[in-house]
Amino acid sequence: MSIKDKVVVITGASSGIGEATAKKLTSAGAKVVLGARRIEKLEKIVADIKNAGGEAVALATDVTKRDDNDALVKLALERFGRLDVTFLNAGLMPNSPLSALHVDEWNKMIDVNLRGVLYGIASVLPTFTEQKHGQVIATSSVAGLKAYTNGAVYGATKWAVRDLMEVLRMESAEEKTHIRTSVIYPAAIQSELVDHITDSGMATGIRALYDEYEISPERIADVVAFAIDAPEDTTINEFTVGPSRQSW
Repeated sequence: MSIKDKVVVITGASSGIGEATAKKLTSAGAKVVLGARRIEKLEKIVADIKNAGGEAVALATDVTKRDDNDALVKLALERFGRLDVTFLNAGLMPNSPLSALHVDEWNKMIDVNLRGVLYGIASVLPTFTEQKHGQVIATSSVAGLKAYTNGAVYGATKWAVRDLMEVLRMESAEEKTHIRTSVIYPAAIQSELVDHITDSGMATGIRALYDEYEISPERIADVVAFAIDAPEDTTINEFTVGPSRQSW
């Protein structure tokens, strides 16, 4: 089944990878349901998509709230009559040394980067299980593949996403529910991730790194489209994507 006419939920859709993916998929004929906290930005993206001839709706969404995730799925089913894919893309990266003890930021990363993915999966599993098809795509990070100093908690949440998605793939195969999974591990991609860093020493260094190496979020959107467009009997489970000039 091609991208055309597929219904796709996207979280973290108000900028960066989420926005680029929404526009990429709708240009190929998909219908998207966009979730993020900043509804005004979502409404602008929806307007852009509609002006380009695509179909999109949006809902203010806090992925750390289970009801908000359920509401996104409900909107997809009510507005478009089906749901084929969820792209769990919301994330935070306020990196800092563990010794800085930014515990509140640790908790925010756990809530958004891990709990948000768990709630996103929980919101679609009943539909995907009943219809015996569906696809879950999640944004992890190269920090979900290897350890980086000053990124312990961020990396821990992204490693957890890797394990979670792998088990989802295995269990779906055993249960014969035909749910495809893909995890994307981006390196330096243009986004708002760096804007969340409050530790002054970290912010300067990571901003400089991103300014030197970052590539367009459209590169990740292309990968998402590729994963969705694969044959229904094929799972492409992992993609590591980053600038060719960066030694990630």
